[in-house]
Amino acid sequence: MRWACALCGTPGRPEDVALDLGLQPSIRNYPLATDPVPDPTHPLAMWVCPSCGLAQLQSDDTDEPEVPVAAMAAMAHQEQQAVADLADLLAGRETIHAFDSPHGGSGIVPYLGQGLRPVDGPADVVIDTFGIMHDADQAAAFAERAAATMPHGILVLTVQPVGDIVASGQWTALRHGHVAYYSITALRHALARVGFVPVRLRRYDLYGGTAVVVAQRSGEPDAALREAYESEAAAGLSTPAGFATLRDSVATSIERLRGYLDTHAARGTRLYAYGAPSRAIALLAGVGDATRALVATADASPAKQGRCLPVSRVPVISPDELLAARPDEVLLLLSDLYDEVLTAYPALTGRLVSDLPDPRALHGNGVDE
Repeated sequence: MRWACALCGTPGRPEDVALDLGLQPSIRNYPLATDPVPDPTHPLAMWVCPSCGLAQLQSDDTDEPEVPVAAMAAMAHQEQQAVADLADLLAGRETIHAFDSPHGGSGIVPYLGQGLRPVDGPADVVIDTFGIMHDADQAAAFAERAAATMPHGILVLTVQPVGDIVASGQWTALRHGHVAYYSITALRHALARVGFVPVRLRRYDLYGGTAVVVAQRSGEPDAALREAYESEAAAGLSTPAGFATLRDSVATSIERLRGYLDTHAARGTRLYAYGAPSRAIALLAGVGDATRALVATADASPAKQGRCLPVSRVPVISPDELLAARPDEVLLLLSDLYDEVLTAYPALTGRLVSDLPDPRALHGNGVDE
């Protein structure tokens, strides 16, 4: 199979592959329980361009539309905080152009609260919140955002940096539909191609690490950017070697979940989950028969309710159905939802688990954690 960089067009080589997950279900296909099995699977691998350093999907033969997701309070909070942190750069600017994300929403609301007026054409402020990573043609995507920015305007990109993905072992961040995975350094190279320079970096805790990068047509990088460039160079994130710990985390996290499920299956725990995020699909598919312990998972998205997670076939129910089931324990499949879930459903207090305990501890002392 031949492939080429989505940004600079450099041909890929087998030695450029950084993470290969083999055949995985599409995260945009939530089957009905009555749909035939096995569920379709597709190649899923990430490679790093040896020329521009962009980490990206090797290929993607899925074509289903994105499944609508419910708005997340943690995401809204981060957007508000980011706008507050950029207040000095927004002062005196009047117009804003927002690029949508296929997941829904653009992050524009807190900017409107600063008095910015949305326009369809070029604007003083252009924002992209987790949207640009979906574009198959990365060169065209950056060019489009540059063209939408006024000569003295700013371009604000929100991404999950590759360095944070590697550091936290989040191999499940790799999914069909997400073309590009940016290091801060690769983002600098991509912006340079369209005449922009990153000038500010702010980091947040969402998804285990999120970055807001502000770029202009001229300027100097702030201290946070300079530090990021240095640390990424030391970590080797422009080569597959820098992803070694991410590759190692695949087996570790699957075994951790398998041990957790085995323990609760043996005890007869009435175990449910909360959330049906894309990040949980490959993980649950990897443990084998997850339904031996996990009855169902609840999700706030009506589009997912009444369906199943692909391959694992864990049923997706509504939060009201979860509460009515009175589970012994609820495994949170997206940790960023913890505060939001307990605020909305205080009855789950004491039963909601966000961090999996070490399976050896579970088997050793027989105590639920």
